[in-house]
Amino acid sequence: MRKIRLWAVATCSALAVMASSAAHAETLADALISAYRNSNLLEQNRALLRATDEDVAVAVAALRPVVQFVAQSTYSFDRVHSDASLLGPATRSNVEDLNSSVGITASMTLYDFGRNALAVEAAKENVLATREALLQVEQNVLLDAVDAYVRVQLAQSIVNLRRNNLGLIDQELQAAQDRFDVGEVTRTDVSQAQAALAASRSDLTAAEGDLVVAREAYKAAVGNYPVNLAPRPAPPRTASSVEAARQVALRSHPQIRQAQRQVAAADLNVARAKAAMKPSLTGDASVGIDDEGQESASVGLTLRHTLYAGGELSALFRQSLANRDAQKANLLQTGVNVTQNVGNAWSTVQVASAAIAAGDEEVRAARTAFDGVREEATLGARTTLDVLNAEQDLLDAQADRLTAEAQRYVGIYQVLASMGLLTVEHLNLGIPTYDPSAYYNAVKNAPATSAQGKRLDRVLQSIGRN
Repeated sequence: MRKIRLWAVATCSALAVMASSAAHAETLADALISAYRNSNLLEQNRALLRATDEDVAVAVAALRPVVQFVAQSTYSFDRVHSDASLLGPATRSNVEDLNSSVGITASMTLYDFGRNALAVEAAKENVLATREALLQVEQNVLLDAVDAYVRVQLAQSIVNLRRNNLGLIDQELQAAQDRFDVGEVTRTDVSQAQAALAASRSDLTAAEGDLVVAREAYKAAVGNYPVNLAPRPAPPRTASSVEAARQVALRSHPQIRQAQRQVAAADLNVARAKAAMKPSLTGDASVGIDDEGQESASVGLTLRHTLYAGGELSALFRQSLANRDAQKANLLQTGVNVTQNVGNAWSTVQVASAAIAAGDEEVRAARTAFDGVREEATLGARTTLDVLNAEQDLLDAQADRLTAEAQRYVGIYQVLASMGLLTVEHLNLGIPTYDPSAYYNAVKNAPATSAQGKRLDRVLQSIGRN
């Protein structure tokens, strides 16, 4: 009974340790969340998006009056000459005058054939395009995190294989030495085992170096070094076929949507350049008072129409047409690139799947061959070199199998990214995400009053940039 109790206590302790280890394991979801929260690249592009949001505010401001305080002072100096007369000789006198005034002026574009309104719409399209660019950066950040996670696990598995291989070769060396001592083999067999052991140590060192590199890549992608990574979860679903994946990509990929917004902005800029050739009507008003207390006020309308500007307006119009053609071509080429990336990622998964199936067969055959050669060597029918070669074949087969598994797993996420679906929202990571509309809504009307300023301060504080 005492032995049973001891066995039960030991079993419970082992289970508790395993449960604690599993509870503290870092999952792939944890890594993705950390990458999303710690990415400096995402922070950079969020700031660039906020800067683009301000372009809308700048364009809106052009629709409003400009009010300025004006203070001016003018000093004048005149020298007056008087001719000689009966009363006396000619004289010179200086006349000095200092005039000052203060006032307020206001001016506003009343009609410009929609030029400023078109600028607002073009700025809005640029904002939407920049949001799509931010979404693409999010995909890249998450894909790097997946790749780093899998690479660390692969590198650790290769290290474990190399360590096991080193132990097996060490056993083979000891067996060869024992057989040499009794005269069953020659010094050549011992030397071959010694050479294989040295090569195995070198391979283990290289594998450990690869693991260090993988850990550094993980820290760069996720924000911390890997600690007790959990087994990889089942990969997400993608599409039933490569054609279905391509159709989804053409509809939802951020690069496609970004290019579409850029075409829309280019169309608006063409209309702006055309409107710039037409007249504009401006209203002006001013009030003021001078240093003598005299008050003044004025109201006026100004119609401006450029008759000749050296060909600048025509050049700007032709430039806008060329930029629009360039954006349309970019949209078509982006579609080509996106569908190509879908095909490449899909092929990677298919090739890796085939490699896994072949690897299973190769590992089974290599293990059977190794066990057989090793047994035959104990009977003197095989040499030490035969055993070492069979062991190396088994090691290579196992490493290839692990590599194929890693490639397939990352490839599935690459397919998801090529479809435009590798996002925090689609992966359902369950964390608050950056809201690109919060800052935009706070600045889109070009806030200048204290109430709007306080609202903007709250938005900046909520995104941690106040």
